[in-house]
Amino acid sequence: MDDALLMPEEPAGGVYGAPRPAVPQRVPLTPRFGGCASGAGVGLGAEQGAGYRRLPEWLKVKLPGTGEYAETRSLLRGLKLHTVCEEARCPNLGHCWERGTATIMILGELCTRRCGFCAVAPGRPNGFVDHDEPRRVGEAVAAMALRHTVITSVARDDLVDGGSRIFAAVIGEIRRRSSTVIEVLVPDFRGHADDLKRVIDAGPEVINHNIETVERLHPTVRPSARYDRSLELLRRVKDSGAPIKAKSGIMLGLGEKDDEIEQVLRDLVAHGCDLLTIGQYLRPTPHHLPVAEYVHPDRFRDWGRRAEALGFENCASGPLVRSSFHADELAGTVRRGESSKAV
Repeated sequence: MDDALLMPEEPAGGVYGAPRPAVPQRVPLTPRFGGCASGAGVGLGAEQGAGYRRLPEWLKVKLPGTGEYAETRSLLRGLKLHTVCEEARCPNLGHCWERGTATIMILGELCTRRCGFCAVAPGRPNGFVDHDEPRRVGEAVAAMALRHTVITSVARDDLVDGGSRIFAAVIGEIRRRSSTVIEVLVPDFRGHADDLKRVIDAGPEVINHNIETVERLHPTVRPSARYDRSLELLRRVKDSGAPIKAKSGIMLGLGEKDDEIEQVLRDLVAHGCDLLTIGQYLRPTPHHLPVAEYVHPDRFRDWGRRAEALGFENCASGPLVRSSFHADELAGTVRRGESSKAV
C-alpha cells in the first residue's frame, strides 16, 4: 500500500488565518441558532419555545450497562479516541456499545461550526492535528474485530484541506490491520472537490454526508452549510465511478412540511444517494433549536416505505434512528439481527 495513505502530509499553508499556537479553545455555550464558532454567518433566530417537551414513550431508552459496553468504553479510553456517540449525546449509545460497535470521531472534539441541532462542542481548534490518531484508530478497529466500521469527524474549517488528509490516513491505517467495511461520515469540505477526492481515492465502501433537513430550514439548522453544496457532494461521490455507496440522512421534528420532506427525498435520489436514514430531532440543551414535533413511529415507517419506493437502495427510518445506527445492516454488511463482530 502507498505509504502516503498511511500518514498524512502537512497540507500546503496548513491553517487558515494568522499564525497562532495550535492549541484548541472552547467557546462559551451561548444559544447556537446560527453561525460558526467564530460568530460569523448568523442565521435566523429561534429563541421561541425555550422549554423542553415531555418525551413520548417511544423515545425512552435504557441506560448503558456492563459487558460489551464496558469493554468498548475501556478500549476507546485507553487509545484516547473520541466517539460521536458521546460527543453528540446519541440516545443509542448504550445499545450500540453493548453490540461492540461505536462511531469513532477523528480530528478532535471541537467543531468550527455551531449548527442549531448538534451537541458536539463548538470551538477554535487553531490548526491542531493529532498525526498519531490514524494509527490509534486502526488499532482500535482491529481490536474491536468489526465487520463494519464508521468514522466521522467534526468540521475543521480552520484547515486548508478540511481534514481530508487525516480521513485518508485513517482509512489507510484501518486497511493495514483489518478487512472491515469502512464507512466515513464526512463534512462538506466547504465544497472543495479536491478534498472530497482525497477521501474517495482512499477507497472507503460508503461515504455518508447528512443533508439533515429540508431546504427552507437550512439557514437556521445548518447556517454554515448549504443545501445545494451537500447535494453536490453526493453527486461527486457517484460521478467518481468508484465502487462507493453514497449515503445521507435527515431529521424530522424541526417544523418541516410533508411536501418538503418529499422534495428532499427526490433531490437525494436525483443526486445518486443510495442509502438513507430518517430520525427524530432531539434537543440536546436549551441552547439548541426547540423540537417542533415528536413524530409518531407510524409516520416514520411510512416515510421509510416512500423513500424506498422513490429509488433508495435501503432506508432506515424511525424515531431513534441516527446516521450510524445499525449502519452495518443498512449497507448490507450483515443481515438483520447478525452481529457486526467478526468471528
